[in-house]
Amino acid sequence: MNAAVLNRADDGPALIAVDIGHATYAALTDPRTAFWALVDKTLIADQIKAGALLDRYREKADDFARELHALRFELTPSGVYLNPTERCNLNCTYCYLPSEQRSGGSHMSEEKLIAALAKLRDYFRSVMPEERKPRAIFHGAEPLMNKAAVFAAIDAFADDFAFGVQTNGTLLDDEAVAFLTSRNVSIGLSLDGPLAEITDATRQTWGGKSVHDKVLAAMDKLKGYGSWSVITTCTTENLPYLTQMIELFHAKEVPTCMLNTLRCTQPGARGVKPADDAMAKAFFAAMDRSHELYRQTGRKLLVANFANILIGILAPTARRLMCDISPCGGGRAFFALAADGGLYPCSEFIGLPRFSGGNLFDSGGVDAALKSDAFRVVTTRDVDTFAPCSDCAIRHFCGSPCPAEAHEMNGGMDRIGAFCEFYKAQVNYALRLIADGKADDYLWDGWDESTETTFLMA
Repeated sequence: MNAAVLNRADDGPALIAVDIGHATYAALTDPRTAFWALVDKTLIADQIKAGALLDRYREKADDFARELHALRFELTPSGVYLNPTERCNLNCTYCYLPSEQRSGGSHMSEEKLIAALAKLRDYFRSVMPEERKPRAIFHGAEPLMNKAAVFAAIDAFADDFAFGVQTNGTLLDDEAVAFLTSRNVSIGLSLDGPLAEITDATRQTWGGKSVHDKVLAAMDKLKGYGSWSVITTCTTENLPYLTQMIELFHAKEVPTCMLNTLRCTQPGARGVKPADDAMAKAFFAAMDRSHELYRQTGRKLLVANFANILIGILAPTARRLMCDISPCGGGRAFFALAADGGLYPCSEFIGLPRFSGGNLFDSGGVDAALKSDAFRVVTTRDVDTFAPCSDCAIRHFCGSPCPAEAHEMNGGMDRIGAFCEFYKAQVNYALRLIADGKADDYLWDGWDESTETTFLMA
């Protein structure tokens, strides 16, 4: 991403020109506030010389800065990732949880899970408006390995939480589907290949058996249900097949998918990490294909992680995911509960004991965890304060994710994550779509109904 400071006044902000790879437009941005504007490349000098754009921006700059600061530093948690078991029936190459936990870990008993949710309900009632329900996502390892406790908890607290389950799909039988869908629980599955041999390269049982067909069967059971999605984790094994993944998901009428960069927190993930340029090429081809299918059929397949990048540019405070902002959502917008009652900023940290902020059943509970040093090192991670992020024009559209992988892979919280160049390319791609008037085609319908235009200049 080529960028140059075009104007810096002693008494105000600067705008930086960024080449986004578009035939006509470049971006002008102030990375300190996440402000941006698209300008005809041939008119940039005239725009700056005339001063109108910069003068108009200066009028709003303080407001934008306060809004961004509130998003980054003034949130309180509104969700929790619940890990009701340490065990998983799969041994995925890139899992962020240590293998010893997944193969021989413990379940949380039904009684303890019920008690945990009671404590969490009381906490959220103290920090959230009465009319809003906190999100509670049963998460991995594999939550359906402790199905009886999970289902009992969902029934016991149906009026207190908006529940979701993130599962590998292999245990999602007819009974489980009927239970979850009848209670409007959101369901997330995982599938890494359009064919079994691609999926099997990174996702198998401990005994080496394929689970590909079981996940496809689960997808068929969910067809027509409104609240389900599928995650594909992008690795060296499936990167050439991302376009086929989009075609498969569209054919299966998947409402929402994610094509996620893998998290390189554990060493196993680093062995299947794609190069940034290869990731960008395959990802953008898949996005282009999703758009072609939408144009052909009128039916969108929302790629949620990319939609969030677009929203982070168009309406920063409307974003739904909190990985691509710094500090990330871990310990701020949400936190994670481990099977032993331990509290962590995010599930990504559960395999890293030094990031435990204490136990839910300790006297301080959630409040103490949020104030702990283990949480604070995550919630104060600030890309404005360390290189190369501090000099990056798009740092608040990216967030230099993920703090867990930055710490474990690159040696500290003041380090970049695993896919720096890919994230830059992704923002450029998003800005090109905005310039071409295509952004709405990649977003959920009605995304802007609750937004407000605060700056508009023809």
